[in-house]
Amino acid sequence: MARGKWVCSYKKITLFICFVNIAVALFCLRSLYASIYIYSGSVGRNTVLYKPDQIQKMEESEQIRKAHKPVELVKWVKKFEGEFSSETVAVELPQHLKQKIVDEVLQRLRSLNSNRTNSSDSLGIDKERQAVENWRKERLNEIKLALVRGTSSSSINFEEAGILARALDSGWDTLSEEIGLWIPVQVANEEHDDKPNGAEEFDEEVLPGRPLPPVCNAELHTDYGGDAVRWGLTHPQDSAADCCQACLDQAKNAKEGEKKCNIWVYCPSEFGCHSPDIYQHKHQECWLKFAEKPKLNFKDRYPEWYRNSHPSAPVIVPWASGVVSA
Repeated sequence: MARGKWVCSYKKITLFICFVNIAVALFCLRSLYASIYIYSGSVGRNTVLYKPDQIQKMEESEQIRKAHKPVELVKWVKKFEGEFSSETVAVELPQHLKQKIVDEVLQRLRSLNSNRTNSSDSLGIDKERQAVENWRKERLNEIKLALVRGTSSSSINFEEAGILARALDSGWDTLSEEIGLWIPVQVANEEHDDKPNGAEEFDEEVLPGRPLPPVCNAELHTDYGGDAVRWGLTHPQDSAADCCQACLDQAKNAKEGEKKCNIWVYCPSEFGCHSPDIYQHKHQECWLKFAEKPKLNFKDRYPEWYRNSHPSAPVIVPWASGVVSA
């Protein structure tokens, strides 16, 4: 009897476990079904149903769009983006193309109707710069148009046109230097006039220090050229008269075969003196020079063309000079 009760109890436990498993499975199936129903309902509400004639029209529109796509234009645009990109490096032009550019630029400059007599005419410089820039733009547009059409341009074949267009566009500064085209930049020089009204520019101006003897032939605001027989950077003198005397003494004591000083150049300005070299010329510098035929470097004022290329140059020549008998 005890064994039979145990068997009956085992069957009841097994049935109970099966019942629990079935209940859990039914609950899971119900939850899964509810989720699918909610998702399908949401998708159904957001889905647009097109009619057959609408679908046909959309397909026809897509076919028309593809048929009219500018394939060639897109290809050329991509090609130009590569050729005219600002990041492309400069291309070396063949020598005959450089010569052709030089000839065309010179022809354009010769066609200018300018009455200026020298290169310091700022108006003429502006005209030259504008003429060259106009030529560059016209030539560049002409070459670009020829490239689009696939033709040659003004005796330049199609293969060379792309290289030349890139040189005229992003590489123009480099090309200008290579062909030797240089037009001075217009510089606005400021002049400071602190003299009283009515006062003359150089009247009654004297050099500091003791008076100079007539033999020195002193000239204010004057710079003579010549071969240096005594380096001024290491040869200061207290006055222009002392500088002149140093020149006379050097000529008197020069050995046979040595150059004798016949030009002295002195810096009387406390602020130093300008010169177109790499050195900083200071107050009381005294240069002793020799020249068979003394020639002026600058007199009174620095010319406008010189100040355009040397913006730091003053208006008035600061040096004092003289030519003596050797």
